[in-house]
Amino acid sequence: MTTKILAVLALALFISACEPNSNEPNAAPSPTPTAAPASPSAETDHPAPNIALKAGDRVKVTINGSAVEATVVSVDDKAGKAVVKVAGETKGRTVTLSEIVKQ
Repeated sequence: MTTKILAVLALALFISACEPNSNEPNAAPSPTPTAAPASPSAETDHPAPNIALKAGDRVKVTINGSAVEATVVSVDDKAGKAVVKVAGETKGRTVTLSEIVKQ
C-alpha cells in the first residue's frame, strides 16, 4: 500500500515539474535581447571557400576522412552543396562545398 502511495506522489511530482506555466510571480523581468548588426558577408549558412566549380570538373572529395577522386555532376551554390560522381561508384554523392578540393 505504501509503495502505491509513493508511486502516486512521485508521479504527481513529475507531472507538476513538467508543467510549462508556473504560479510564481516574476519579480524582475528578463531584459529584452538586442539585435546585433549583421553583416551579410560574414554570416552565411554554409561558409565555403570560393571555388569556381562547374559540371565535369575533376576534384578530390573527402569521404570518411580520406580524399577520393571524383567528377562534379552539379553545383548548388545557394545550398553550399554539390553532387559528385566518385570513381568506382554508380550513384552520385551530395557533399558540401567545404569537402571539395579542386585538382
